[in-house]
Amino acid sequence: MTSLPAGPGPTHLPPALPEGALRVVALGGIGEVGRNMTVFEYDGRLLIVDCGVLFPEDDQPGVDLILPDFRAIEDRLDDIDGLVLTHGHEDHIGAVPFLLRLRPDVPIYGSRFTNALLAAKAKEHRQRPKLIEVREGEKRKVGAFDLEFFAVNHSIPDALAVAIRTPAGVVLHTGDIKLDQLPLDGRLTDLAGFSRLGDEGVDLFCVDSTNAEVPGFVMPERDIGPVLDDVIRRVDQRVIVACFASHVHRVQQVLAAAVRHGRRVAFVGRSMVRNMGIAAELGLLDVPEGLLVDLDQASNLPESKVLFVSTGSQGEPLSALSRMARGEHRQISIRAGDTVVLASSMIPGNETAVFGVVNGLTRLGANVVHQGNAKVHVSGHASAGELLYLYNAVRPSNVMPVHGEWKHLRANGELAIRTGVAPDNVVIAEDGVVVDLVDGKASRTGRVEVGHVYVDGLSVGDVGESTLSDRLVLGEGGFIAITVVVDSNTGRAVSSPTISGRGFSDDPKALHAVVPLVEMELARTEAEGITDTHRIAQAVRRVVGRWVADTYRRRPMIVPTVIPV
Repeated sequence: MTSLPAGPGPTHLPPALPEGALRVVALGGIGEVGRNMTVFEYDGRLLIVDCGVLFPEDDQPGVDLILPDFRAIEDRLDDIDGLVLTHGHEDHIGAVPFLLRLRPDVPIYGSRFTNALLAAKAKEHRQRPKLIEVREGEKRKVGAFDLEFFAVNHSIPDALAVAIRTPAGVVLHTGDIKLDQLPLDGRLTDLAGFSRLGDEGVDLFCVDSTNAEVPGFVMPERDIGPVLDDVIRRVDQRVIVACFASHVHRVQQVLAAAVRHGRRVAFVGRSMVRNMGIAAELGLLDVPEGLLVDLDQASNLPESKVLFVSTGSQGEPLSALSRMARGEHRQISIRAGDTVVLASSMIPGNETAVFGVVNGLTRLGANVVHQGNAKVHVSGHASAGELLYLYNAVRPSNVMPVHGEWKHLRANGELAIRTGVAPDNVVIAEDGVVVDLVDGKASRTGRVEVGHVYVDGLSVGDVGESTLSDRLVLGEGGFIAITVVVDSNTGRAVSSPTISGRGFSDDPKALHAVVPLVEMELARTEAEGITDTHRIAQAVRRVVGRWVADTYRRRPMIVPTVIPV
């Protein structure tokens, strides 16, 4: 089989965009799962598709969120004709409030549910975005771009794909997609529309890659219902179901099972309460009258008559389920015999956190049902068999896999080749790689700088890789501080050095043995006539570092302070 070209692509800046050509560059979401944001440029105008966040991993301590890197467009904000949101998941809308800080009046196009979720998020940021509702089948002229929207099936209602027409050609961006043939809401992915677009000619197909390595087809969401029903039927104590706070169809099946088995339902977690409230208001979630109770009411019901739907399926430390697992939730204490259902898959990078929650719940006596021991989850992303259907329906000239890590992108590209797309027309372009569509041919033409933008509390972008490296050193090796007071004229130490450690050892005498070595080094620097405080500090750091390495085989952060008097 013909293989894709290897390598991450060019490293040089892209040339000027030729007249009549279309430029595509991802500022996040390609080469990773999260912070999806793709910028399209035609005739000096920009269209953005999605603007999401990525959640931090263990090697990014203290970070709350990771944003797309806006630097490539921050000097061109007035050139933006619009922002299209394919659906309401955080990895597609979570960074919008941060973009709105740069330009508050960016027109935002999304479906009814997507816009409602974004409006609630923007309210928390005290923003009032310019939201424009679009529906599947609708066409819109947005500046230099003619848009057409298509229904797609995903693990959230109202997801859309978007076709982008310019004189340079037609682009179809799937957003997140799967081909559930029996969707709970009856809203099928519009394969007929995709095929019609294919008849017209799709010059560039941007395709969800998340499950490209998974053979076959994703089972229908409605097949989860009987499994959940069986779990709930067999339990005579409390049931807690944890899932994504936006998975309306999963929650709908939980509510149906609760009704069948005479249980009242309480939502747990701020985002779950908010999102299900929005879904119910928009008619996307059917909640029988009298089914819902608040947590105080639920605590007074018999254990066999209550069911909780909670956030925290990914092991998020502050989520409701994680606090239950630690015994720290104010209103729900896990008891022996409770059943907890994790009705979701693990996002890559969250495995340790999820296993920690499972172990915590089990330790407290709960019976934990999860994807590993029951079919309580189906993916929201198309597997390889479904992707082949998409390629055969669309018949694109060029393909650009999106939404996935490198292994997913390459697997998706190989699927495209198997359906007849020329290998040279499959473009693997990670974040920052510029793809130009010129005369019907897509190719990588350069690269713009794209990094990780970290949100830490109220700070955005103030934390960089060096700060994270320091935090990791602190977390792994601790901290040693040495304070030395020297005569500013002679460099002689005027008192014995003070050494203390934090996170290094519980033994108060652990660092005593290094004090004589520091004193000897200070004597040496004095003898050599060194009075510069920076040079003295560096000498002290080297001595302490060598001693710690030889004595403990550890590498703490060492911070010497030299005070001249």
